[in-house]
Amino acid sequence: MTKHFLSLALLTVLTATAQAQPVVRDGVLADAAGRTVYIFDKDTPGKSNCSGGCLTAWPAFVAKEGAAPAGDFTLIDSNGAKQWAVKGKPLYYFVGDTKPGDRNGEGSGGVWHTVGGAAKVSATTGSY
Repeated sequence: MTKHFLSLALLTVLTATAQAQPVVRDGVLADAAGRTVYIFDKDTPGKSNCSGGCLTAWPAFVAKEGAAPAGDFTLIDSNGAKQWAVKGKPLYYFVGDTKPGDRNGEGSGGVWHTVGGAAKVSATTGSY
């Protein structure tokens, strides 16, 4: 019971507080709170191929109501919600990242990657 409550609490925090347009933090793409976001090699532009257990470990970076695409950032329809994407690639969190700036998902399974900062995307620069 406690494990399920904690999982639900973590998922609620991730989806409730991290829904603004991505920013560049310490050279990688992150949400406004500094949590790293990732891309999945098995996705295709404009389409998420992460579902079920994949979404449990890699929750979608969902946009808040009324969010608008800008520059390299777009919104895609994913699992009934609007998910942020960069250059068409859907963005995700990793549940193994427990604090802002963590990058524990980098290279996971050879298919999960952080997105390099200003060299690859034109995002708002921020700091922790």
